[in-house]
Parts: sequence; C-alpha cells; structure tokens
Amino acid sequence: METTRIYSATKSLFLLLVALVMAFTFDSCATKTKFANSPVVPGAEGVVSVKQDKNDNYLISINITNLADPSRLQPARNTYVVWMEGADNETKNIGQIKSSSAFMSKSMKGSFETVSTIKPKKIFITAENDAGIQYPDNMDIVLTTNYLKD
Repeated sequence: METTRIYSATKSLFLLLVALVMAFTFDSCATKTKFANSPVVPGAEGVVSVKQDKNDNYLISINITNLADPSRLQPARNTYVVWMEGADNETKNIGQIKSSSAFMSKSMKGSFETVSTIKPKKIFITAENDAGIQYPDNMDIVLTTNYLKD
C-alpha cells in the first residue's frame, strides 16, 4: 500500500515537471520586445510579442499601458493604428488598438492581437483619424519597436 502511494506521488511530480518544462519551452519561442519611449505620449509603455505557430503564421500580440486617449493629442485624433514593416520592407496597416480604462483606474490600457503570414521586422503605432487608411497619414509615431530579432 505504501509503495503504491509513493509511486503515485512520484508519477504526479514527474507529470507536473514535464508540464512546466513544456510550458517554458513554448513560451520561450515567442519574441518579446518593448516599445521605445514615446515623445508623443511619454507615459505610454508597451510590449510586442511575436510567436510563430505550427502553420508558419506569426501571432502578433501588443499590450500597452498609460496610453492617452487619441482625442487628447495635439492635434486630436480618433484612433491608434498598428503598422507592420515586413520582410518585404512594405508598411502595412494591421489593425487598430482597442483601448479601455479599468474600473477605479486612471491609466488607459490598450491591446491588439492579429495573425500575419509575413514575419514582422518592425511594429509601430500612429494616431490617425481613420483606422482603415493604407499608409500612415500622421508620421508622429506614438510607439515603435527597434527591428525585431530573427
């Protein structure tokens, strides 16, 4: 009876260890990069995570804190647009930041997630009047990464 209990505990510990190793392995495949400090919105901070999936697509996730409402910028804008510079050196609009203020919090947060078939070299965000534009109208870059690691 005692041997069965020890065997069961050892097996559980082994399975937990295997699960932790796998979690760290999968998480380490993602490239995480911080945005550079912004002269346009100095308090804004953010992280970009790029992870390649099993279909050779790239999952791009962005999380930002202390992001000012675009209507408070000078000049005022309507939205924040996320741009990607790909391996082909083309700049593409990949979407718009969803922003919100948490309950009982003054800090505005923003997030974004998309999938791309092209590997991003650089990610940057501008404040724009129209989320559907094809090229940045306003070259006052709110946040930008350096070139992402390979």
